[in-house]
This record gives sequence, C-alpha cells and structure tokens, in this order.
Amino acid sequence: MKVKILTDSASDLPEEIIKEYDIDVLPMTIIKDDKEYKDRVDISPKVIFDGMRNKEVFKTSQVTPIAFEEKFEQYAKQGIPVVYVGFSSELSATYQSSVIAKDNVLTKYPEAKIEVIDTYAASGGFGLIVLEAAKFARAGKEVDEILDRVNLAKESIDHIFTVDDIEYLYRGGRVSRTSAVLGGMLNIKPILEVKDGKLIPLEKVRGKNKVFTRMVELMEERSIDKDFTNATICITHGDDLEGALKLKELIEKRYNAKNFIINMIGATIGAHSGPGTLALFYPKTKL
Repeated sequence: MKVKILTDSASDLPEEIIKEYDIDVLPMTIIKDDKEYKDRVDISPKVIFDGMRNKEVFKTSQVTPIAFEEKFEQYAKQGIPVVYVGFSSELSATYQSSVIAKDNVLTKYPEAKIEVIDTYAASGGFGLIVLEAAKFARAGKEVDEILDRVNLAKESIDHIFTVDDIEYLYRGGRVSRTSAVLGGMLNIKPILEVKDGKLIPLEKVRGKNKVFTRMVELMEERSIDKDFTNATICITHGDDLEGALKLKELIEKRYNAKNFIINMIGATIGAHSGPGTLALFYPKTKL
C-alpha cells in the first residue's frame, strides 16, 4: 500500500505542491493575546508579518502528542504506512511529540507501520526534504527507501538566510542584545545557516544589496557539485516577494538555474524571523 507522508506547517511548502503530492500537514500553533490560531489554517503569514511591523508579539507552540496520536491512529486503522518527516528537534518540541504519539499508537496497533524522522531542518530546506519523501512515496517506494532518501536529502540540502531586522533574532534568543543594537545602527545584515538543526551565525554584511550577492556566492563556495542547472532551489521570504525574485534572478544569471520554489515563510517560522527575512535552500550535492 502507498506510504503516506505526514509533515508539519514549519515546512513552508506551497499549497499547490502539498496538493500535488497529497502531503498531510499538521499545523503548528500561533499564540497572540492568549488566543490560539493554527498556522495557515486560521491565521495567515501576512497577518503575522503586518502585526510584527506594528510591534505586535506572537508566540508559537509545537504540534501536540494528542494531534499526532489522532493522525497516526487514523492511518493505523486503515492499514496505511505513514512517515512523519519532522521539523528540527533543536528548534521545536514537535518531533518529540511525534515520538510520544508513535509509541502510544503502537501499543494499540502493534502491526501499524509508523516512522518518524527528524530533518534537523526548517522552512524551505525542511520543505525540500519533505518533497523528496513525497516524490518517493508517489512513485510507490517502500518505507525504508523513503527513509534513505530523507537521510540523503538531509545531508545535501543547505540552508542560508538573512533577516531584515536583527532585533527579531534577539527576541528569539538567537543573538545578543549588543549585536542587535549594533546591527541596527550600522545597517549590518547577518547571514546565518542552519547546522545540526540549530541557527548559527555565518557572516555579517553591510547593506542589503551586498547580502544578495554574498548569498549567491555562498552557494558555489559551500557546494560540492557546484552545478545548479537542474537542481530544485527554494527561496522563502518574510513578505518580501520583490527581494525573493531579485535573489532568484541573480541565481538564474550566475548558475543557469531553472527550477525554483518561491513561497512566503509560514507563520511559525515568521513569528521568530520577522518581516523581510530571505532564506535560500539548495542541494550541495546532486539528489
């Protein structure tokens, strides 16, 4: 029986891809003024970014073990194998929720085929890994083959990003107060990476235009194959489509790249990175 791919809304995949590959997505929770909203269900990323520009504060919460348990049990009752491809355990407790739920469901349905895997990834990089799993599932591959593909994609997909206002990273505990103040005063734009599931500062560049150029250069410097002609490249943005398209144009010109996924960062990631964030995800080796 065809394997079902389950993920969460921090994967930031466009709706058309979710539908095309029949991916099941559990929403993360957004909290504002003690009210809870489901990411991309009853609150949009645009609302989050507009609110943050107006100094509103949003918090996020993981998918609960109960939500996972209900979903796993749904597939277990139908005898459908399910693979949850999950948000980095270093950035959220969502993966831990899936582990708890899996153990609970297997006590009731010991024959069920349920696998959970930590991508150590976020946003579009996470999404590209989910997409690889979904392509294999649609092709009729077995669970073990899908897990192997996910592990290969985890090693290959690179994550680099920049934020428009470093203050948001300070609020999330990603940089010091001194770095945030100096960054704002000197128009310093940080370039960060996701490494081993964590956000790691990579470089500091003065001015947004230089950030675009440097991000494109880093693609070549950090890659092994250095050939992006047929690679799928993902760009996610914090309500800055103009910036995302500019970055896409630079990549097209430099590397003759053709395949792009461009999407707004979801409410879960956006609540921490802020409006104006630009993130770039690409394979360092051919998949």
